[in-house]
Amino acid sequence: MQYRQDKHGENISVLGYGCMRFTKNGMSVDIDKTEKEIMTAYENGVNYFDTAYVYPGSEAALGEILERNGIRKSVKIATKLPHYMMKSYRDLDRYFSEELRRLRTDYVDYYLIHMLNDAKTWDRLCQMGILRWIEQKKADGIIKNIGFSYHGNADMFCKLLDAYDWDFAQIQYNYLDENTQAGRTGAEYAEKKHIPLIIMEPLRGGKLANNLPKEAVKMFRDYPVKKSPARWSLNWLWDQSCVTCVLSGMNSVDMVRENILTADNSRVGKLTEADRELLKKVVSEINKNTNVPCTGCRYCMPCHKGVDIPGIFSAYNSLKTEGFLSAERQYFMATSLRKDFTGASNCIECGACEIHCPQGIEIRKELKNAKKVLENPIFTLVRKAAGIFVKY
Repeated sequence: MQYRQDKHGENISVLGYGCMRFTKNGMSVDIDKTEKEIMTAYENGVNYFDTAYVYPGSEAALGEILERNGIRKSVKIATKLPHYMMKSYRDLDRYFSEELRRLRTDYVDYYLIHMLNDAKTWDRLCQMGILRWIEQKKADGIIKNIGFSYHGNADMFCKLLDAYDWDFAQIQYNYLDENTQAGRTGAEYAEKKHIPLIIMEPLRGGKLANNLPKEAVKMFRDYPVKKSPARWSLNWLWDQSCVTCVLSGMNSVDMVRENILTADNSRVGKLTEADRELLKKVVSEINKNTNVPCTGCRYCMPCHKGVDIPGIFSAYNSLKTEGFLSAERQYFMATSLRKDFTGASNCIECGACEIHCPQGIEIRKELKNAKKVLENPIFTLVRKAAGIFVKY
């Protein structure tokens, strides 16, 4: 197993275990099956296990397995504070204590503020007293490292990185999202600030492994270097020095072993220019069947009304490549999980964005089209329900 260091010189396995998708028996986690998968990973050097308060049954299952095998002190647990469920300072300890109980531990190695997607939410938490709380927990050794997970654009990600002396951060990042979400801009800014990055969605929810266009699959098949699409995706990430650990939601022993083999054979700078060109061609093939020819260059940003233009177009384009539910989920994540809405309906049609667009996209027109499809009654209901948690 390869390792990269965190901010304090501790070794983190480049492959991390994402614990959101443990196999279920009905409503409960299949503990015996999950234990075999986790122990296979552990025995092959994986030491970073990522869970969250809101992953059903995940924290409790992970805690039971680590305790059962006596390996708690040999691994690093990452879990997350559900700030969107909190209304007062007392809630900080209430939720954290419950997480410790579930995990059967008295400390957390890497603690994340879950889905911290805008600076105003961070300001609210600061007003609530979270800085004092973090400092005390770190001083007591109960929290070793503090960070946040993020879904949003690069501009806000960089602002959040500047807002506090973070130990690490977690972002969605893959070769298809190189210019959306936090993207390469955010990843390289984090590296410049010496903030380790944990990567989620390296395969875009499986799309980059199992749901590629036929021509993209053929490109991989015909290339002289023979690897599965999933291995190419992971190699692209581990080729970058800004990436510390890549999470994979592994739910079979075979998947664990394949990812370990890929991790063992990955290095920074190992991809050739030809390899990188192959992946660019694959991205072009994926994007051929899209609604808007947006490259995510961000020349249109920032919008003074807060419209996340690249994020909206990325979700809108997913309608054809990934289907309605995936597109709706992406749109919701890009626009709604923050205090200030960043969706297409914020557009006042000033046209300032179009002046700077190198692709000549009729942005105002396409935002209307995206709004018509994605801001539907279902979206409105879900956004209203989510507002209960993010309105503070």
